Amino acid sequence: MKKISTTIIIGSFLLLNGCGSAKITEKEGGYYHNAIYFGQNLAPLYKKGVRDGCTTSKGDYEKSHALFKNSSEYNNGWFMGRNKCRHLLVVDKD
Repeated sequence: MKKISTTIIIGSFLLLNGCGSAKITEKEGGYYHNAIYFGQNLAPLYKKGVRDGCTTSKGDYEKSHALFKNSSEYNNGWFMGRNKCRHLLVVDKD
C-alpha cells in the first residue's frame, strides 16, 4: 500500500510541476513543419529536404535531384520529412 501511494504522490508532483514535453520554439532553435517537430538547430538544406519530403509523402512529389545527390543534409532531411509526414496523406474516396 505504501508503494502505491508513494508512486501516486511522485506522479502527481511531476504532473503538477510541468515535467513533460515542452514545445521548443523556433527562436530556441526548434524546427516544426506541418506541426511536426523535427529537431533543433537544423541546417537550411536539411529543412528544405524536410519540406520537400513532407510534400512528397502527402502525394505531391517534390525533390531537388541535384541536392538529393550532392547534399547529405538535404538527403537526410528529405527522408525524415517523408517518413514523419506520411500519416498526413489523404486519399480521396470517389
